[in-house]
Amino acid sequence: MKTRKKLLPFLSLVLIFAFVISACAAPAAAPAPGAEAPAAAEPTEAPAAEASVTEAEMAPGMGGSAIGFLYVGPCDDYGYNQAACAGADAVGTAFPDMEILEAENVPENQEAERVMETMIRQGAKIIFPTSYGHLDPALEVAKRHPDVVFLHQGGQKTAENLGTYFGTIWETVYLSGVAAGHMSETGKLGYIVAFPIPQVLLNINAFTLGARSVNPDATTTVVFTASWCDPGQQAEAVNSLVAQDVDVITQHQDCTKTIIETAERAGVMSVGYHADASTLAPEGWITGSMWDWSELYAKIVASVEDGTWAGGPYSGNYRTGVSEGSVKLAPFGKNVPQAVQDEIAALQAQLLSGEFFPFEGPIVDQNGVEQIAAGVRLSVGELESTNYLIEGVVGTIPQ
Repeated sequence: MKTRKKLLPFLSLVLIFAFVISACAAPAAAPAPGAEAPAAAEPTEAPAAEASVTEAEMAPGMGGSAIGFLYVGPCDDYGYNQAACAGADAVGTAFPDMEILEAENVPENQEAERVMETMIRQGAKIIFPTSYGHLDPALEVAKRHPDVVFLHQGGQKTAENLGTYFGTIWETVYLSGVAAGHMSETGKLGYIVAFPIPQVLLNINAFTLGARSVNPDATTTVVFTASWCDPGQQAEAVNSLVAQDVDVITQHQDCTKTIIETAERAGVMSVGYHADASTLAPEGWITGSMWDWSELYAKIVASVEDGTWAGGPYSGNYRTGVSEGSVKLAPFGKNVPQAVQDEIAALQAQLLSGEFFPFEGPIVDQNGVEQIAAGVRLSVGELESTNYLIEGVVGTIPQ
């Protein structure tokens, strides 16, 4: 039977104990180690974790009987973290003798180091830091613990004991763009995103290419929120786009619920990301892109357990996609015509066979500069280095 342990309650007890000891000690006594920083602070709290990690926090693991998962948000966000949590569930089912340690709302700073160190002290020999900004903290902890394997979601930097994995989700983002292009009456689409990292820019471009393949005059207006999950900013962004006559809204945010529900209330259509959130928008839902990490997570853990991880595909920059089942097109909404659904199904088959490739040139950017030459198909690694927005995107990349 699977054992799951949320890390936050454990660390809270540590902090309470440290506070009591400190309060009862003589004034000159030093506070207990680690008493000054909580382990899984909400993203909106002051980053109390900027102090350096202490030697006590770098203590070696205790037997390697656990697997740790870090999430930048909550597990019920109808998005990125929910998909990762579902993958952790699958690992727990596949490895019932392993303890699953989970920490939600872990900021993308040195607090992530503290959480990983605590997981190692609790016996974690495999750690999945799942957010983009968890990579650098994971690399630091990996240096200190060469006997622990780290699997980062979405990064490109690796180490001897740290590999990365991700999926070519831009494939289904393109397909959902085709659906959005068919469904939009105004030809104005909206994209609410967090930060201008390459994966975000790549998805914006893929969605726009898909929409313009069926409506060459379609445009995508982008709003950058500078946050993976800020419901207030998300609602404001939706309302701003609706005021500009946008009638289909999608997103690259971690938590997706607010955007989809706000779009539904405003009477506009929505395209999802990370997870199936169709129940949130019974009228306006079109489709979306979703992750299914269950099989991949289990395969990665199995490779560590049987000793084949080092030197294997998962120890580098591993990439998967629609053909492997890690990336899926979400169900279509009830108002999407069957003809549109059939067209997208046929297009997906061409994509899987290699007959069709969304980013085959010529492709030009917003300034008319050719970024991909005619007939050229960039590699996945090259696409993941995208630093521009294509023709048809309205909005500039924040500096």
